[in-house]
Amino acid sequence: MRILFVEDHFASSRTILSTLKKVGLTCDLARSGQNALELLRNYDYGLAIISQRPPGLDGFAILSTLRSLKITTPVIMLSCIDTAETKLRAFALGADDFMRHPPDMAELAARIQAIMRRSNGFAHPVIQVGDLSLDLNSQSVTVRDQNLHLTGKEFAVLELLVLRKGIAQTKETFLNHLYGGRDEPDIKIIDVFVCKLRKKLERMGIRNLISTVWGKGYVLYEPQERSVATPMRTLVPLSTIAHTQPHAGQALRMVGE
Repeated sequence: MRILFVEDHFASSRTILSTLKKVGLTCDLARSGQNALELLRNYDYGLAIISQRPPGLDGFAILSTLRSLKITTPVIMLSCIDTAETKLRAFALGADDFMRHPPDMAELAARIQAIMRRSNGFAHPVIQVGDLSLDLNSQSVTVRDQNLHLTGKEFAVLELLVLRKGIAQTKETFLNHLYGGRDEPDIKIIDVFVCKLRKKLERMGIRNLISTVWGKGYVLYEPQERSVATPMRTLVPLSTIAHTQPHAGQALRMVGE
């Protein structure tokens, strides 16, 4: 998931960008309010962290403009002024969270993860799909309590499929999730990531979890959903269900067809 950080102070931005990178988050930096609005209009960010003090438009003006444009990107507002009045104003304008600037880095990372979970409809950081457990906070995956080692891009592909399970995702959606609409490689790279992910899952005994939707992309189903949707059919010799002689070349019949 790509994040936009709006801050003009070099030392502060460097510290926060470094922290976000360490927890596996990709972050772009906007040094002015106008630059922030331009990026948020043109690219699909999972979350924006907005300092109250960038030059030009301040944080409140950025937030107000975003919401008036119907841009629903979740926002964490950072402010050196930690008063009830400031917090109330931020929330009234549409902020999803508020923190004193400079923030505690561990707390900021935890709040980012919490907002991203809620925006995707999940209250708990660990999502279970059959024998597979995906931890959104630590960005780790286990299969029957055994660690499954994935690259950052492979985890991001699996994350998108799990968060939107049962819904086919286009390759363009994957590209946007992985690269945020910037510096995107050829779309065929998604097939490569999915192929490697499938092989790693198969080595852990998980097969057919990710299905190809021809002409569209990929989809992930809960294992029980797949079994209900496509029940097994039994091949039964015709001789056991009919007394008539089968036609030439017809030896079996599918019960339930």
